[in-house]
Amino acid sequence: MSQHSYQHTITVDASPAAAYRALTTGYDHWWTATQGQSFNHVGDRIKFSFAPNVSFWTLEAQELIPNTMVALACVEAHHIIVDKPNAPSTEWLGTTMIWHIEANGEQTHIHFIHSGLTPKLHCYDVCKAGWDTFFIDSLAAYLNTGTGSPHKAVITS
Repeated sequence: MSQHSYQHTITVDASPAAAYRALTTGYDHWWTATQGQSFNHVGDRIKFSFAPNVSFWTLEAQELIPNTMVALACVEAHHIIVDKPNAPSTEWLGTTMIWHIEANGEQTHIHFIHSGLTPKLHCYDVCKAGWDTFFIDSLAAYLNTGTGSPHKAVITS
């Protein structure tokens, strides 16, 4: 399944320990708010919501190897694609996000694969753009500078 799944590698000026923390306890800094939740143990779950609480995914820690790997499975999904209102909202359900962390001198490589996020899904283009923004740009900025660009909920009245 992963052969055509979304994947990318970034290289950051941070330690493997810092990368692991960002992928277990630091989502608020580079992806979206977690209300203080984190992945500390296999089986821990976090609900990730996107504004204004329209789309969400609940991810469960499947494997946590400190400073080496984080694997999360999507166990609940509700994703509304604005320009595709008839698309299924549960396409992420059963997909897996895996981050491999590898030291490389003073830098760290982070290889990410979202296994199951393939071009055949209705949400692929918007999800690819999202991962490009949050993984490639925001996570790298957070690990390189201490400041990422996480999703901010837009409150409308």
